[in-house]
Amino acid sequence: MIGTLAIRGVAGPLFVGHGTQKLFGWFGGHGLEGTGGFFESIGMRPGKRHAMAAGAAEAIGGALLILGAATPLAATMITGSMVTAIRKVHAPNGPWVTENGWEYNALIIAAMATIVEHGPGPISVDAKLFPNWKGPAWALASVGAGVAGSYLVDALSQGQEAPADVSSTADPASPNGEARIVTDPAASPTEG
Repeated sequence: MIGTLAIRGVAGPLFVGHGTQKLFGWFGGHGLEGTGGFFESIGMRPGKRHAMAAGAAEAIGGALLILGAATPLAATMITGSMVTAIRKVHAPNGPWVTENGWEYNALIIAAMATIVEHGPGPISVDAKLFPNWKGPAWALASVGAGVAGSYLVDALSQGQEAPADVSSTADPASPNGEARIVTDPAASPTEG
């Protein structure tokens, strides 16, 4: 129970923060405009719509995780965002976060699968309302739905027009909140 509460108590609030950075510019974030511009620069068009979807998935997923409510859905939302971050930014850089790699994102996906498999614990909405929403099948379904959702968003966005100029876009995910100019989308930090 302590480990589950730790994941919920750390990852949940941090993802609420991550999402509200994208949506509202809170906590040093760049809001929809800045995040949307970054997303455009990495080929996620229309950028503002992708920023809104990613921000909502992270903020709502984080809030549900805090409450231990609809935990498989919360994990799916967070996993989808992390899969997209790996696919769009980190995969070419290898595993190590020091090289802008995918290790951080993969650890979050693993933590989400674990919390779905074991359940959010006795102090949760799911323990009272949905006690059977846990186990290996739920964990596998959650990870699978997160991966599928990441690809589905791309499929639904096909044919969107590119912006007039995305050669210099502030990076909403730069370390310590400072803005950087993104010239090589493969070298920029994750949106998640």
